[in-house]
Amino acid sequence: MSSAIILVVEDEPLLRMAAIDLIESAGFEAVEAADATQAVEILQNRLDISIVFTDIDMPGGIDGLCLAAMIRDRWPPIHVIITSGHTKPPQGSLPSDVVFFSKPYREEEVIATMMRMAA
Repeated sequence: MSSAIILVVEDEPLLRMAAIDLIESAGFEAVEAADATQAVEILQNRLDISIVFTDIDMPGGIDGLCLAAMIRDRWPPIHVIITSGHTKPPQGSLPSDVVFFSKPYREEEVIATMMRMAA
């Protein structure tokens, strides 16, 4: 089992807890952020995060797409998974190596993607 550390960025507390449960039950360690600003602070202070799992729709001016672009720019080795129940990113709008899942996503597909990214 991989021990990759995954940063969960989700403003909705119940969805964030569900994502953390999913990630931890798959054997990963989860770190949580309530918005993109908090996520960037965590990424600046922790060098051990290998995957960011973020929602697109978040308050605070920085959405998940902007966060993914920032991560790609500042922390290129970090893998990014984006999810949304409302917004589907336009074709070609995602930074390279970013995976998108629509909510409700199939948990086994998300975990398989995380396993592949962590390998």
